[in-house]
Amino acid sequence: MSLAVDVVAGGVAGGTSIMYAALGETVSERSGVINLGVEGSMLVGALTAYAVGVETGNPWAGALAGAIAGGVLAFVHAFLVVYRGASQMASGLSLLFLALGLTSLFGATYVGQAVVGFGTWDVPLLSDIPVLGTVLFQHDPLLYVSFALVPAVWFVLFKTRAGLLVRTAGERADSLVVHGYDVRRTRTAAVTVGGMLAGLGGAHLSTAYANAWFENMVSGRGFIAVALVIFAVWSPWRVMGGAYLFGCAIALGPALQARGYGINQFLLDAVPFVLTLVVLTVLGRRTLSSSPAELKRVFENAPSTG
Repeated sequence: MSLAVDVVAGGVAGGTSIMYAALGETVSERSGVINLGVEGSMLVGALTAYAVGVETGNPWAGALAGAIAGGVLAFVHAFLVVYRGASQMASGLSLLFLALGLTSLFGATYVGQAVVGFGTWDVPLLSDIPVLGTVLFQHDPLLYVSFALVPAVWFVLFKTRAGLLVRTAGERADSLVVHGYDVRRTRTAAVTVGGMLAGLGGAHLSTAYANAWFENMVSGRGFIAVALVIFAVWSPWRVMGGAYLFGCAIALGPALQARGYGINQFLLDAVPFVLTLVVLTVLGRRTLSSSPAELKRVFENAPSTG
């Protein structure tokens, strides 16, 4: 397998957990709430999925449990910022540190334990296509679920009544109030669903991609997901492409090392974060102007409507 194919295939696999989290954050931010605790939802999702997988031997039960755990943490964030008026930035970061502590405490038992995870499933016929089959169709089932999730999130956001309510909460919350809708419930639901998707991203990381659990295994992917949403201009389709781009940056190091290139590991580990900084520097002003109106109030540290 060539280096390019190896990196791209690894990018699709490694970018999937980021894509799950970024899709969830897209839903949350479309409602006008930014959640810097995405990393925390991924962490609790990763540990919960792994623990349930170890105890039950059922990776699907683990993935469901991971999604629920991520959603619970996000619900706490929603309650604090939507109902209690807490700072969105402070609340998200506080819950991240809480998740770090809890997963370090309760996850110690599962370090080194074997889990029944999601194995590789080659899609019949499609997996035999040269290059494309290796890149897209020789992966785990949760990755294939993510292929369907992108159009599903797009459809719900832009073609359904529920999506209209979420987007209106992020653009003109006062319009929802005038028409008798509860802005707080809409935002809470959006943030919670976003956390569930982030939890699924964590579940993919621990039970499909790495098939292991260790302390702080998310390693900044949640922050990359938040940055990716801005980079993707709050579009699920662009989130997909951006996630794979960042996944390729993550996969570059292992691919080079497997071929004997003597490049410093710490330098390779920094590549995804350098890429994040470059993207935000280049696109920051332009994407901020395209952000949901209610979200701009958060960035500008002004009070939000609704």
